[in-house]
Amino acid sequence: MSRFSRCPMALGLCLSLCIGPRTAQAEEAIEPVRQQLLNDLVANGRPGAAFKHAFEAGDALTEFNFAAEQGVGANIGEGRRFTRFPRADLKGPGEWARHFPAREGGANATRCISCHSSPIANGAGGVAMNVVLDPNHTGDPKLYLERNTTPMFALGIPQRLAEEMTLELYRQRDDARFAACETGGSTVKLTAKGVSFGTLSVTRTTATPCVVDIETSGLTGIDADLVVRPFGWKGNHATLRSFTRAAAHNELGLQGTELVGGADGDFDGVTAELSVGDMTALTIYMAALERPVRRTELHDLGLLTLPETQARAIAAGEDRFAAIGCASCHTPQMTLNDPVFREPSLVPGYFDARFPDGSDPTGHGLRRDTPVSFDMRVDQPNNLVMLDTGEAYHLGALEVDSEGRGVAHWFTDFKRHDMGAALSDPSDPMGIGAAMFLTRSLAGVGSTGPWLHDGRATSLNEAILAHGGEAAQTRDGYVALPDEARAELVAFLKNLIIYQADATH
Repeated sequence: MSRFSRCPMALGLCLSLCIGPRTAQAEEAIEPVRQQLLNDLVANGRPGAAFKHAFEAGDALTEFNFAAEQGVGANIGEGRRFTRFPRADLKGPGEWARHFPAREGGANATRCISCHSSPIANGAGGVAMNVVLDPNHTGDPKLYLERNTTPMFALGIPQRLAEEMTLELYRQRDDARFAACETGGSTVKLTAKGVSFGTLSVTRTTATPCVVDIETSGLTGIDADLVVRPFGWKGNHATLRSFTRAAAHNELGLQGTELVGGADGDFDGVTAELSVGDMTALTIYMAALERPVRRTELHDLGLLTLPETQARAIAAGEDRFAAIGCASCHTPQMTLNDPVFREPSLVPGYFDARFPDGSDPTGHGLRRDTPVSFDMRVDQPNNLVMLDTGEAYHLGALEVDSEGRGVAHWFTDFKRHDMGAALSDPSDPMGIGAAMFLTRSLAGVGSTGPWLHDGRATSLNEAILAHGGEAAQTRDGYVALPDEARAELVAFLKNLIIYQADATH
């Protein structure tokens, strides 16, 4: 049975501070997004209409309460559709352990915002929303992974930063290859947006034609392909689309056409559960959600009043943050030369040459010559606010510098680091390293407790104290601060919040 639409769902932008579910009933179906319609709008000179349609459809999809006839959930076994506990023991025909792609956990929810709900819809999740994973199907709870839910706001920012960083690394690798062909060998220190990723050594093995060997053992915090992967606690997904595709399968039991083709990989009796256009819409929606902000920023705009003592503490805490070394990994600011997000991306490593089901994306209408795109400096639909001066200010959009480039306060270096034995996972199914984690973005961190990959930290102070491995020296610097200075640093972190205005455009 395929997903079908009895009644197309009305699409509209969210208008309230705390977004509630739409009025569509679970027994209704939601009309699949047609990728070809998006392509046609772009090809006919209406890229803005394509973006708006995709954003509104993605909004509806994240809030829609899917029902069994639309494919939500999976055949867990034992007559069940959902589970919060991995069931590798269920190996019967069509049961949990037989699903394809191999199931890591779940299914455990009927809509995205069931878990992404704190402090508002599309946000993070408390420990009750943690997911438990058994990627290797060990059936051993001692080896299970636990993951806390992260917010979905403005995820176009990290992907575009990662794309530009990767292009820098590609250029440096190409320059080293050219130099090796000329001189016999070259070693380059790789850096992108001020972040060091170690060294790459290139040795010429054949002169005519030039053939080189590339030694990648000197790389740090990145894979040998030099693709910066900004999504997932381990930094294992390069694109928002890839991450969303996997989350839909594992958490909701909604399998995209691009994931399994026309097959029923979770054996729930439903196929075509998410169209290629649906995945485009979800990607665009999360990419274009409003960015996290700073309390000090809201104060300067007259949107809230910050007591002088608190403002001083935040400023002092920012200085402490830099002084003890937090900013060496949680990079406070990066510049985007091209602030246009495109789906699909034009950057190698950030688009699917083949979908996971083996098919050609262009055969499904996903074409790089007609991407759905938007300018992150001006196009986000949410958080256009009216100031007391009567001026409209686009708080949801990416900030800009004097040259019109995008300025992102994302507080990460997009690099993996060893966080020490105490934070180590009990197993390492991806081979990245049990103690290796992507530097967590601090954008919105003041609104998204609990903290750390498994939500073990109930306060920001506790989260800092849990840092080890490469971060041990910085943690020790924090411990050595006087109580007042530590409180100031935490005040700075609490300054970084998620905020939604009560009006949009």
